[in-house]
Amino acid sequence: MSERSEGVTAGVGAPPVIDLNADLGEGFGRWQLTDDEALLSVVTSANVACGFHAGDPATMRRVCELAAERGVVIGAQVSYRDLAGFGRRAMDVPPDELAAEITYQIGALEVFARAAGARVGYVKPHGALYNRCVHDEEQARAVVDGIRAAGGGLPVLGLPGSRLHEAATQAQLPVIGEAFADRAYTPEGTLVPRREPGAVIHDPDEVVKRALGMARDQAVTARDGRRVAVPARSLCLHGDTPGAADLARRVRSELTAAGVHVRSFV
Repeated sequence: MSERSEGVTAGVGAPPVIDLNADLGEGFGRWQLTDDEALLSVVTSANVACGFHAGDPATMRRVCELAAERGVVIGAQVSYRDLAGFGRRAMDVPPDELAAEITYQIGALEVFARAAGARVGYVKPHGALYNRCVHDEEQARAVVDGIRAAGGGLPVLGLPGSRLHEAATQAQLPVIGEAFADRAYTPEGTLVPRREPGAVIHDPDEVVKRALGMARDQAVTARDGRRVAVPARSLCLHGDTPGAADLARRVRSELTAAGVHVRSFV
């Protein structure tokens, strides 16, 4: 996989560069799951829930305003229509319907981004849709069709080597490789499903160690002990886990101390 196709921009001998993204706006009404304000002081890209797995108009507006104030790039985190399951349940949605729903979500967030003096800068699928688009060519094409209909040639943030990135590349959309320091990897370079033991890494020291390895070496140790390439330009910091903001601050501090330049891919 070429460096250009996955958004890895550092040249040979140049200091490594990484974007830090987090899923934000993941609440609904009076319930709030993520510490948006704290995380927006750390990350360089914000994946904002667009109302299908979480989020509501007031939350979308507030997060866009905060992101714009702090110079954080706003991304549309699109999902299957699954508020009850937080977008993590497998669903079969006809491609034309899914494409329309993707366009709808991006459009909704774009209104609030523009009102805040910014724009939607990229798109990232969430949860079950993200995982489905790693292997499912039809669903991946539907997501890309929805992005294209929204206009602007938006970059697509996702797992390197996924069907989503293949479809986006064929549609001449920029693709950005993403890695997860707090998720276990298979030897094939995919994420271990959340339903399996050890899929989520909770030890902060291990998360920081993996983040440094991903940023500097573009690699991670899979669950079987093998080293796996992860050509990523962006590192996801999950915001829905206990102590997420403190861990995000630590990751950024350690990256900076190690000589990694932290900045958005947009």
